[in-house]
Amino acid sequence: MPKVSEIKKNAAVEYDGNVYFVKDIERSVPQGRAGGSIYRMRMYNVVTGAKLDESFKDTDMLNIADLTRRPVTLSYIDGDEYVFMDSEDYTSYSLNKETIADEAQFIAEDTQNLQVVVLNDVPVGVDLPGVVELVIVDTAPAMKGSSATSRTKPATLTTGLVVQVPEHISTGDRIRVNVEECKFTGRA
Repeated sequence: MPKVSEIKKNAAVEYDGNVYFVKDIERSVPQGRAGGSIYRMRMYNVVTGAKLDESFKDTDMLNIADLTRRPVTLSYIDGDEYVFMDSEDYTSYSLNKETIADEAQFIAEDTQNLQVVVLNDVPVGVDLPGVVELVIVDTAPAMKGSSATSRTKPATLTTGLVVQVPEHISTGDRIRVNVEECKFTGRA
């Protein structure tokens, strides 16, 4: 059972009988007090997606949840259901689009290094790699000689996500997108 000060972002913890993903941690040191730091954590319920903001002392203890991550590939999308196939034992996992709304905008049929998060044999979420490759389906035409400028234009990707790209990028180009910042990082 680790102390609160040892828990990192994106960890899964047990709290009040539920399992939560820790999405944000803010540490503060109260002035004029003898004692430790206060950790404010923004957590999301793994099953319901409900947000919980909670404060802990640095000496508090939290259980790390027993989650399993399985390497998968996207098999197909059936309406609002995303169906993933385990890369090792070919098990099928279905997740509703609402459950993975934030991640769905980065998932295309050829997205590599995906992992399904499994809690008690039930899929509860998807872990994305740090950078994904997507194809531009719509953007303004490339401007000749514009590669030396730092101006950008919006580009719509195969998943519907819109990111800002340099002016010299055109429709049909395969680009790399940073998942954390939702930003263009370069051509693929």
